[in-house]
Amino acid sequence: MDNGGDPTVERFCANLLKLELSLWTFVTTPGVEPTNNHMERLLRRAVLWRKRSFGCWSEAGCRFAERILTVVQTRRLQAKSVLDYLHDALHAHRAGQPCPQLLAGQ
Repeated sequence: MDNGGDPTVERFCANLLKLELSLWTFVTTPGVEPTNNHMERLLRRAVLWRKRSFGCWSEAGCRFAERILTVVQTRRLQAKSVLDYLHDALHAHRAGQPCPQLLAGQ
């Protein structure tokens, strides 16, 4: 296939060929969905928050937003209370203890 010598097209095609087998995993592997709708739904709350609040204005604010949104989504997926975790984390911090584990088995 002649791409006219365009380096951008050449790079794109080379990368596409490297990923070719992965692109069709959903066809050959049961349970793999062809879309990322599940992940899109999980990220929607964070995207809407960022849109309403106009994002972050400082490095510290961005780190806080990343961490609190991670805690909220993780605890919801675990069907556990976000407030209980935040309560335990605050008590651990005040007592000079490590933060409670967010994921089981860590």
